[in-house]
Amino acid sequence: MKSILFCCGLTASVISAAAQDSAQVQPPLAISGYIEVYYTYDFGLPASHNRPVFLYSHNRHNEAAINLAMIKAAYRKDRVRANIAFMAGTYANANLSAEPGVLKNLYEANAGIRLSAKHDLWIDAGVFSSHIGFESAVGKDNWTLTRSMAAENSPYYETGARIVYTSASGKWQLSGLVLNGWQRMQRIDGNNTPAFGHQVTWKPGARITVNSSSFIGSDRPDSLRQMRYFHDLYAIIDLNHTLSLTAGFDIGFEQTAKKSKTFNSWYAPVLLLRCGASEKSTLTARIEYYCDRHGIIVDAAAPDGFRTWGYSMNYDLRINDNLLWRTEAREFAGSDGTFLKNGQPASNNFALTTAIAISF
Repeated sequence: MKSILFCCGLTASVISAAAQDSAQVQPPLAISGYIEVYYTYDFGLPASHNRPVFLYSHNRHNEAAINLAMIKAAYRKDRVRANIAFMAGTYANANLSAEPGVLKNLYEANAGIRLSAKHDLWIDAGVFSSHIGFESAVGKDNWTLTRSMAAENSPYYETGARIVYTSASGKWQLSGLVLNGWQRMQRIDGNNTPAFGHQVTWKPGARITVNSSSFIGSDRPDSLRQMRYFHDLYAIIDLNHTLSLTAGFDIGFEQTAKKSKTFNSWYAPVLLLRCGASEKSTLTARIEYYCDRHGIIVDAAAPDGFRTWGYSMNYDLRINDNLLWRTEAREFAGSDGTFLKNGQPASNNFALTTAIAISF
């Protein structure tokens, strides 16, 4: 009888161990999805329902809208990886308006090969999320409901090839990129100048991340080539178990004319402080500034260019692992004529936004 019990117990243990091993093995193909529905009330009351021109996410006023609806397939096995994702929503309409045909609905499409069996060294090619900045189009991955002015006016996506190395300790990640241009899937007509970029991410510990990213290239036909030099620097720091800080600074320079030795510049600092009010809720405050006097990135009607402060307060409630409800109050303050209110020039803009994000 003891022998039978022993055999049964051993068999059960083997089955249990096998089941655990099976559960730990991840399938090579993973399917995921994301949808974010939002409503914004802009107190500037734009008749067109379009919010200020420098906003590309959550940019519709007084209507229920989908910012981003996406379905993604990710494949990874041994020394091969690939991603493809399709999307729809007001984010796609605004950010990919210059892309032809069905490319407007392509969020990413890339494939990569691991170059070394001993080291985490990859080369990837295709369409990627941008290597610039600490924010992405997927709202749930960001601290705030809306994106910063710095994020809205630098690339969200890019197309080209990259080589990526991650150190064995995981503290360093280094990337070099060759790109089609500044947020381009297809080059603009007449442009045959490759763009380049780099990314260095340093994680000295579990509570600190420091990142440096750059872009060098031209976003004009070669006959009018004006070289653009751009750098993004940010740090994310967990101050304690409830408070976290993100500080970022973007700066860019562009030639005033082809072969010119003079440059116009723009810059954008941003600071976020997040507080974990509870296990399921967070508060995030943001202060930011964007200065583009010469209209390189933001073409403003104000006589002294685009110089705008931004302030926001964000509340998140994580209802469950797949459902996030967010509310944000946000104000911009600039020069006279930067904004419109009831169709008349104004120096400020205020809006309330709420959104529900579901992921699977």
